[in-house]
Amino acid sequence: MKAYRFITEEDNSKFCHRVTEALSKGWELYGEPQLAYNNKSGLMRCGQAVTKDTNLEYRSDLKLSNI
Repeated sequence: MKAYRFITEEDNSKFCHRVTEALSKGWELYGEPQLAYNNKSGLMRCGQAVTKDTNLEYRSDLKLSNI
């Protein structure tokens, strides 16, 4: 199974650490990072898709961040 996650966070070092942690666990970048301005909070949000090939079988209750 190819697992897919979309990591989001405010535009800060926490976002970079979350993506770096995923990469260190074997996830691979998928596509370009995304930025969006949140008018309500006045903050930029970042997003990055990552994928990982696994031997697991898909289940809807699978916690992807634990793969």
